[in-house]
Amino acid sequence: MLTVRDSEVLVVGSGLAGLTVALKLAPRPVTLLTKTADLPGGSSLHAQGGIAAALGQGDAPAHHAADTVAAGAGFVDAAVADLLAAEGAERVAELLADGLPFDRASDGSPVLGREAAHGHARIVHAGGDATGRTLVTALAERVRATPYITVEPEAFAVDLVVRHGRACGLLARHPEGWVFHRCPRVVLATGGVGTAYLRTTNPAEATGDGLALAARAGARLADVEFVQFHPTALAVDAGDGPAPLMTEALRGAGAVLLDRHGHRFMVAEHPLAELAPRDVVARAIGRRVAAGESVFLDLRPALAAKPDGFPTVLGLCGQAGLHPWTEPVPVAPAAHYHMGGVWTDAHGRTSVDGLWACGEVACTGVHGANRLASNSLLETLVFGARVARDVTVRRAAVPPPFALPEPPPVPGAGAAGLIGMLVAAARRGLYESAGLVRDGAGLRTAAHRLARLDADLAALPGSHADADAVRRWGEARNLLLVGRLIVHAALAREESRGAHFRTDFPQADPAARRTILTRDALDGMAAAPGDAACLVL
Repeated sequence: MLTVRDSEVLVVGSGLAGLTVALKLAPRPVTLLTKTADLPGGSSLHAQGGIAAALGQGDAPAHHAADTVAAGAGFVDAAVADLLAAEGAERVAELLADGLPFDRASDGSPVLGREAAHGHARIVHAGGDATGRTLVTALAERVRATPYITVEPEAFAVDLVVRHGRACGLLARHPEGWVFHRCPRVVLATGGVGTAYLRTTNPAEATGDGLALAARAGARLADVEFVQFHPTALAVDAGDGPAPLMTEALRGAGAVLLDRHGHRFMVAEHPLAELAPRDVVARAIGRRVAAGESVFLDLRPALAAKPDGFPTVLGLCGQAGLHPWTEPVPVAPAAHYHMGGVWTDAHGRTSVDGLWACGEVACTGVHGANRLASNSLLETLVFGARVARDVTVRRAAVPPPFALPEPPPVPGAGAAGLIGMLVAAARRGLYESAGLVRDGAGLRTAAHRLARLDADLAALPGSHADADAVRRWGEARNLLLVGRLIVHAALAREESRGAHFRTDFPQADPAARRTILTRDALDGMAAAPGDAACLVL
């Protein structure tokens, strides 16, 4: 049975982007869907590094924008970088003035740290290395206390409903049954794609839901091949959970990378050594790990400089049985952030009328081929506010009457084991063939493998499944589509740039342009896995 619920604005996602949009829409009524059991959700909760903002003496938004452009390997939209840096400083200043619990000096000014590829100390933190958790927890409390925001937990978004060329709502599975959220304004704030990879710093819910929803709805996607690997996740067995992250701020505070002989190797890799752009550091570590060598992060200089600055890191090390005060800890790269996403303009509008996107699910062009450290939380604040303003001022066209969507048949609980096997095979295949280092042969193998796994999932018999089964199937469906899109775009980019490195095309192509995926790309993947000719460049 399908229930219909009407909303003025529907926000999907409960990380910093979704919470920001909902709060900034005041006093317009908002329905916020999250597939997690409670607020907050997503990767924002786990962000350690901080928020970049040009607030310090001698710094300026122009400097921040220049660093953003430099890190993005030629693909950053400079105008959007200017916007991010200028409005970002304003948004962070607002939060500081609003009393949010940022780390402050004795005079009340924010304590500013420095991270990789930043020319100035401009990273604000909260709770030391618990910035994301501290910030989203505070905003989640405000959302709960705001009467015009209706939070719907454990609601899994299955498909956008598009009629007559515009978004008209969303089909979701709730614990009590299927719900069609009829709404003329839908905002995707669903986060990233990290769980598509075997080794990731992202939480389990980062299955690329928003990207897959938008792709199936016909929205344009951009830069999908650019997946950033964090250089320093603990090299310990995390099971199916996220790899424990050793924040960039450690290296900003003096931590150094050592090879198995105790030699500091990054000095020979880049003039900025440990503070080089993330793709450079990650590949330098990755080469050694791939050769069977261990790499270590010596935290002791950072801990000596800031004894109380890294409680999250110390807790993660303790859980793994490591002792960073006395010896270096083993690290290896892990999938961390998706620079690509649903293509939007500077207001968060997608190519589908009535659909907006912000945060990691979106691609505004501000990150280019390699995101600058601590620009991700900043992006959610800036574009979350921009989306809220645009949603408020734009009139929503009322589409002609249309038939209600039909809930799809979904494999029941008996298929859980098989779905788990399909997902595990997909994650391993993507990590091995479309990770830090890629080549055409590996990508084509991955394309065919993912296509077979996708077909296997689609062939499972459907039934009247419960909410848990719908989420399990839906996440697998989304993860497989996202993996195929990444491989498809990576095959088409016959060069190396930023986070995308191909051994068969190791140099950057000066004539290369941004990759845009359209509906034709999905049709092309179905017709010929491994053929990337249907990309629009």
